[in-house]
Amino acid sequence: MVRKKKRKYPVSGRSVGENALLVPEVRGEWPDWFDLIERQQELEPIVKAILDGAVGTVRLLVKQPGCNLLTANKDGWIPLHEAAYCGQDQCIKILLRAQPGMVNQRTLKWKTALMLAVAMEHLACVESLLENGADPDIANVERETPLYKACEKENPAMVAMLLNYGASVNKNCIQGWTALHESVCRNNVEICEMLVKAGAKVNMPNMYGITPIFVAAQSGKVDALRMLLKNGADLNSQAADGATALYEACKNGHEDVVEFLLSQNADANKPGKTGLMPIHIAAQRGNDGIVAMLIPATSKARVRRTGISPLHLAAERNRNDILEILIEAGFDVNATLSEDHSMMYEDRRSSALYFAVMNNNIDATTMLLEAGANPNLDTFNPLLVALRQGCVQTVTLLVQHGANVNAYIPTHPTIFPAAVMFCMKYLTLLKYLMDNGCDALSCFSCVYGSNPHPPIKTRRNVRYDVDETTENTCIQFCEVISTETYSRWAGPIIDVLLDYVGHVKLCARLVEHLDSYHEWQGIKEKSMPPRPLMQLCRLKIRKLLGINRLKKICKLPVPPRLIKFINHQEREREF
Repeated sequence: MVRKKKRKYPVSGRSVGENALLVPEVRGEWPDWFDLIERQQELEPIVKAILDGAVGTVRLLVKQPGCNLLTANKDGWIPLHEAAYCGQDQCIKILLRAQPGMVNQRTLKWKTALMLAVAMEHLACVESLLENGADPDIANVERETPLYKACEKENPAMVAMLLNYGASVNKNCIQGWTALHESVCRNNVEICEMLVKAGAKVNMPNMYGITPIFVAAQSGKVDALRMLLKNGADLNSQAADGATALYEACKNGHEDVVEFLLSQNADANKPGKTGLMPIHIAAQRGNDGIVAMLIPATSKARVRRTGISPLHLAAERNRNDILEILIEAGFDVNATLSEDHSMMYEDRRSSALYFAVMNNNIDATTMLLEAGANPNLDTFNPLLVALRQGCVQTVTLLVQHGANVNAYIPTHPTIFPAAVMFCMKYLTLLKYLMDNGCDALSCFSCVYGSNPHPPIKTRRNVRYDVDETTENTCIQFCEVISTETYSRWAGPIIDVLLDYVGHVKLCARLVEHLDSYHEWQGIKEKSMPPRPLMQLCRLKIRKLLGINRLKKICKLPVPPRLIKFINHQEREREF
């Protein structure tokens, strides 16, 4: 006979009868109908009578000499467990009159008849069992007591009954939760107050140091929170990881809880073991309402001591609204990450501006720069990040606010500015950097000069890892431009650079590049001395004026043609 595949429904692990199918418990799988019929036939007569609610039959069977009320099935269930589970309170009374000593017998999972009755919310059964001596403190395998289970079911009548029969109110489950933890989590104030009146400890932690007030804040239960504080709960207690109730409320975005906690003078300056304070986590999660509430209660000095600003976290997660609020509140836009926090990033970033540029977030970059952010604080200059991304708008913003166009990468030393290397494919950007003071002359400095050059070594892509071992010699411009990535751009790149230098001598490798294309012969001739006098004068004027004054040259009383010449705008270029 081919049997049907087993269907996964929550059921009791006990013998299955007709009534048992109506109120399943999570214990295993439903057998198919063939198995149900087969097992129904295997049931003890008294179990069948209990499942069918045949009280008269049960009364007759317990009087028979051969009836053993302690016979258990494979899961350790005796007839009393069946009666409690199915809500047969009259059967319970009959069974306990016949053999009262079995009232606290447990199944293989340590469940007493009382626990089963509570789990199924059979109040009459619970009362019958308690009246007949059931111990209300015997826990199941998870160390949950009947009182805990009654709180889980949110049944105040059952909780009251168990407490009246002396249930221990502070017993905890395997994870350390008490009945009060469970009731707070469910925001059942009525049950919470019953437990507190019965002696529940409002500051009792679970195995992770979490107290009921922490649970209320974490789950957004304002009513339970108010009740706990009224009964003496420690507002600023910390869990094992150092988190407070306020921190958890901020983390989970419960604005009403945060507002209430702050109104009760919750400490907004307690960092957890990660070093983060409530305002940090609120900025990271992007809740501008919570951040606005926390700002007046947060000490900027305490924030500085954490080694990380909420500005960093807001910029990292592109929380522009939060960034704006924090900037308006006076948080330092030039705050840098501590060494410990900076080491968590491969590029050793340190400023909030770096995060904004890395995310290509132009709005955030603009806000930070206009608020006074220094674009030159990081080991790897944010300008280099923007150049590598090819974002003209970000590059322009950074340069206008004083970014160092001659920045180098300390871990990858080069003879020439690293900015040149990152914009070789973007000649418009290269010219823009030159116009703003980038050092073009260093690109023509070569230790080999006109002598033969050694073969080009295959190099990895330039990265910025401070832990990487650096080479003793600096990388030269002719080496970089000779790589497969840039060699086809060599002529136009050299052409742009020549506009910003005086007398230079091209090294053998650069000459070799210019000789490789007939179209580049004019560029080679352009480099040969003597350079035009007008070019040398232009360089001298630019040097004397300086970059800052050159930016204002349009306001000088000089002919427009001269201004265009000084700014290298005398002829159109197409790249």
